[in-house]
Amino acid sequence: MSELTLFREEALQEFDDIGSFNHSTVQANLAYLLKRIGKYTISVELSLDSSALDKKAFDVKDELIPDICVYPKRQLVKSDDILKMAEMPLTAIEVLSFRQFPSTLIDKFKAYFALGIESCWLVDPVTQTVHVYTAIDQWRSFSLEDEIVDDLLGVRFPVAEVFAD
Repeated sequence: MSELTLFREEALQEFDDIGSFNHSTVQANLAYLLKRIGKYTISVELSLDSSALDKKAFDVKDELIPDICVYPKRQLVKSDDILKMAEMPLTAIEVLSFRQFPSTLIDKFKAYFALGIESCWLVDPVTQTVHVYTAIDQWRSFSLEDEIVDDLLGVRFPVAEVFAD
């Protein structure tokens, strides 16, 4: 692959990741809903260290950046900040942007599960659905009139709150 082709692919990937109004509003709603539970630390756009992954098996760089990470409650680091987390979150959440294909995020989920993340959420603002994965081939889907249930986190809240104005 030429350097120009690689550059174009990286530029397109960055363009695909640009947040839209719906994407950022849904992301903020989810962070709020999870934070108010009180037993988790919620991190947005956190770099996760994926250097341990086999680059031949997974098409990833040395870091992955989920839209939202859910960790057990932890304190802020007072001295040096952590630029790339080695500790994986319990849950990684991806909000589908208007220009992304679900298959791209499913590929990320494969890497997340290989890194030890226990559940992944795929949130689609267009269809207003949330898919909670506990393995790459095991998921539950929740639509607007449902309540999201993630047994790993012990959370339940109405899907409608995720997509509220």
